[in-house]
Amino acid sequence: MKNSILYLLVLGLIVAATSCQQGGPANVKLETSVDSVSYAIGVLVGSNNKKQLESAPGSNEMSMEIMSAAFRAASLAKEGEEAVIAEEDANALVQKFFAEAGTREAQSNLEEGNKFLEENGKRDSVTTTESGLQYEILTAGTGEKPSATDKVRVHYHGTTIDGNVFDSSVDRGEPSVFGVTQVIPGWTEALQLMPVGAKWKVFIPAALAYGERGAGGDIGPNAALTFEVELLEIVKE
Repeated sequence: MKNSILYLLVLGLIVAATSCQQGGPANVKLETSVDSVSYAIGVLVGSNNKKQLESAPGSNEMSMEIMSAAFRAASLAKEGEEAVIAEEDANALVQKFFAEAGTREAQSNLEEGNKFLEENGKRDSVTTTESGLQYEILTAGTGEKPSATDKVRVHYHGTTIDGNVFDSSVDRGEPSVFGVTQVIPGWTEALQLMPVGAKWKVFIPAALAYGERGAGGDIGPNAALTFEVELLEIVKE
């Protein structure tokens, strides 16, 4: 995590904590242009950090009260108030915390995904390939199967194993076109098994999805994913 993101995250939490201590935004009086700019900066920082906080591992364990006290101590150090932790030590502590929290999240996601796939693979309607990819045929297609060098047009609806939607061409109302090898490995494998006209539900283990890095705020590290995929056509150049 970059230091700039970390500092914005902490500052956003401090702003939120301080606002709560002062009675909330209803008590804020914007009487001058400086007041308005100060408030506007708080809005921008708070909005950005809300997004950062949603994806930061372990952020729900933090204490806003302690952060607020440290922020005040560091800001007023020249006036006789000193922080308990020195600035040169703070960054290392924070980096260590987020690294360990990320490791715990990745391990938890991996275990949950493996358990889900193990149970899911026991269903008669589910086929498990040698790689660990699983699929369930919802509609059997009759067309040709794409090769690795083809482009395809598909409709899809992607969710995490607990049902949270992270991407959906169906919701957007517009199919997507891409090369068979321009997607995650689970997709590349599944597409080459599907005949045109087929609609499958595909269950993808983390190793065939986004692995330890995850993807954005919606797909955590080592997350298993599910997709409903409808192969509409092989796009001819």
